[in-house]
Parts: sequence; structure tokens; C-alpha cells
Amino acid sequence: MDEGKLKKLSDRIIASRIRLLQNHGFFGLLLMHVIFAVDEKCGTAATDGERIFFGPAFTEKLSDWELDFVMMHEVLHIALKHVFRGKHLDNEAFNLACDIVINSNIMKAMDRTAPIVLGSYGEAMHLAPNGRPGHEYTAEEVYDMLPKSMRKKRRGDSSGASSDDDGSGFRDDHDKWNTLEEPDYFQEKWDQNIIGAAEAAEIRTNAKCTGIYSKDLIDRILQKLKKPQLDWRTILNTFVQEEIVDYSFTPPDRRFDESPFFLPDLNEKEYYVKDILFMIDTSRSMSEEEITIVYSEVKGSIEQFDGKLCGKLGFFLYKVVPPVDFANVDDILAIKPKGGGGTSFTCVFEYVNKEMSQTPPACIIMLTDGHGNFPDEKITNDIPVLWLITNEFVNPPWGRIARIKV
Repeated sequence: MDEGKLKKLSDRIIASRIRLLQNHGFFGLLLMHVIFAVDEKCGTAATDGERIFFGPAFTEKLSDWELDFVMMHEVLHIALKHVFRGKHLDNEAFNLACDIVINSNIMKAMDRTAPIVLGSYGEAMHLAPNGRPGHEYTAEEVYDMLPKSMRKKRRGDSSGASSDDDGSGFRDDHDKWNTLEEPDYFQEKWDQNIIGAAEAAEIRTNAKCTGIYSKDLIDRILQKLKKPQLDWRTILNTFVQEEIVDYSFTPPDRRFDESPFFLPDLNEKEYYVKDILFMIDTSRSMSEEEITIVYSEVKGSIEQFDGKLCGKLGFFLYKVVPPVDFANVDDILAIKPKGGGGTSFTCVFEYVNKEMSQTPPACIIMLTDGHGNFPDEKITNDIPVLWLITNEFVNPPWGRIARIKV
């Protein structure tokens, strides 16, 4: 490629990143972690999870605003881990589903309702097949809505680029997905990049964040709570505490049936489970479905004990969101999940040892997909730990294990 054209193209890409830093800080900060490259074989633009590639002929035709959109589009494919997903799915349909989710998230971040159109490349598709905005779903959920007739090729076949004949308008090139040699490393690296970008842009709790940290997501999780899968009475039987109450009028003491007086039954026994610490993994590897299900289990445990279970509920990712007391289902529903970064199991036990040393929990229940490094068991200080895992293949090296299906 001509050196002059290459410099001009490079200058435009850098200028685009600067504009995004000024106007859409979260995206601009994410792009600081990306390597830019020019690929004359690329029909539009592409990413492999480490680099963003630009086809020179395509890029030259873009206006500055359109280039900004393409930059946001590619970096969101990395942030949402699309480049590492969908290996077992039909690639054309999955590619389209991912683009629908991405484009809708960008529109939401820009507070835009009008479709995005990229010149001769057409409209950037942003609606799921049911007519709802793509940002309300995961790529897999949109994929399941697409007609089965679209599912012809597997990931790894040529996926094509730009405008296909399926009427989807602008499409970028996904051929480089799932090509990195160390995908786990890059996923963990991007977890931290996302956390840093969110905190620096001060959007983690902003209602107009980017769709990635949208409050809509939390509301959907709470609305979709399901019936618990586990028998919590059996699981927590070890921690049942027997308490003797002074008296109870239900039922009355049958030893005094002939008496004209209605006497209470003395020595009534009630059973409680106290000081249980539930910690929910809300890291980026936990899907919305998984968080919904584990949240349902906490709610179900209280219901199974008829309100006689109390303790604390907290969340963790790379650090702990301080646990909050709960005593009934209403309390649980008022505690909304918080998260969106990498995973650290160590941070939970360090928090307990430092902040709860005077009143340690009777048991710690870790609700997680298990994707993270397990610390040495000594860190528990002999507090019993139950790992509630959302899959069949992760096996914690210590503690009790229970599993739920997702």
C-alpha cells in the first residue's frame, strides 16, 4: 500500500479514537487497549480480540461519523466476547445475531432511535426478529429467534463480509473470530479493560451508560426469577439451629383438655438457619440467565424455610460489593445485582476475614460459574463453604459442591 495513503488512513483512525474519547468516553477508553491494523484482504472491518483490522478501500469511503461507528462496533464485539463465542453455532446466523446486539447497544449509548446507515453499505440492522431492540437480548437469544433456514454453515467456514443478500445491510467481517491462541488470557484481560473504562468514564451506575451496564438488565433479571432447583432444607440441614420459645397457643397444651382455661403449650420448638452468607458472582463470564437462576435459588432458600432463614447477601467480581442483611424474600428482591468485570474468589474470603471477623458467617455459599483461580483452603479460616456451580465441568478443589442447570 502506498505510504502516503497508509499515513492518511492511520491519521483518520487515531482521530476517530480521539473523537470517541471526547464524545463517548467508554468506547474511547476501550479502544486504547486495541492494536490497529490495515488489511487489504479485509472487505470492511474486522477484529480478532486483540486487533481491529480496516480494509483500506472500505475505510476511505466512510465519513468521520461512520468511521466512529465502525470503531465502536468492532470494540464492542471484543467487550461482549463475541469473538470468543459461537464456535458450535452456524456462523452466518450467529454473526448476524451479534451485529444486531452490537448495533442496538451503540444506538442506546448514543440515545438514538433512528437507524444507523453507512452510505452504500446500507442500514446497520439493530432489531431482533421479534421487533424488539437487540440490546435487550444476548447474541445467543437473538440467534435462537432467527429462521432455521439461515443456519447452514459452522463457525470456521468463510463468513463473508459487508452486505450479504439476506437483507441485513452493513455487515463487518467475522472471519478472524476464534483465531487467538490464548483466548482465556484475552478474555480476562478485557474483563479488566472494561472495568477500568467503566470506572474512568463514570458510567457504571449511569442510567445512560452503554447498554452493557444498563439498569434495564438488572430489571429483567429480577422479573425473570424462577423456581429454585435445589432442596435447601437438605443442603442447610447442618446449620439448622433449634430454639425453644417460652410458649405457644397453637396448638394448646392437650394435657389440659378438661380444663376450662385455654392454656399454652410450653417448650415449643422452632428451627432457624442464621448467619448464612450468600455471595453471587456477577463477573462478565456469568450470563444474565445464570445470574437470574442463582438469584432465584437465594429467594427459594428463604421460601423453603418459611422465612426462618436469615443472613447476608453480597456480590463479587474482582472485588466485593458489601453484603446486605436479609430476613425475608422482600429483602432479597430489594437487593439488586451489581457487577460486570473479572472474577476473584480470593476477594470474598479476604473481605470476610477483615470485615466480618467479629461475627463470621456460619457458612459461605458461593454462587458462581467457577471460572476463576481458587485460593488455598486455609483462607476460609474453617468456615464451611458450599460452591453452587452453574455447569457440570468446573470442580472446585475443596468445599462442598452443588450444581444447578442453566
